Amino acid sequence: MAYKVLVVDDQFGIRVLLQEVLQREGYEVFQAPNGETALEIVQRDDPDLILLDMKIPGMDGLEILRNIRKLDVDTKVIMMTAYGELDLIHEAMEMGAIAHFTKPFDIDELRKAVKEQLET
Repeated sequence: MAYKVLVVDDQFGIRVLLQEVLQREGYEVFQAPNGETALEIVQRDDPDLILLDMKIPGMDGLEILRNIRKLDVDTKVIMMTAYGELDLIHEAMEMGAIAHFTKPFDIDELRKAVKEQLET
């Protein structure tokens, strides 16, 4: 059974790029442009890992992460941000995020991090 990865980012290009790269790795990939859609997918499809952008209009990454944790699902979360906001990253890590990447990120490094997290 393929691992399930959810990509949450308001930028369409990032979602498509990550979907293409991760599908080539054999993962089943879901996309969400906002927090509401992300939470629906988490409840319906129970992804193994979530790539979560920090800055999303409406419900931001931290709020989405808080809501995911309330659902009591055992999902790993890697945060992505275009901003070097260490206080927000620190808060996300305290809520159980396992890593973070700053945009623009190296796609191979992100791919390796996803693989490592899913296979451990």
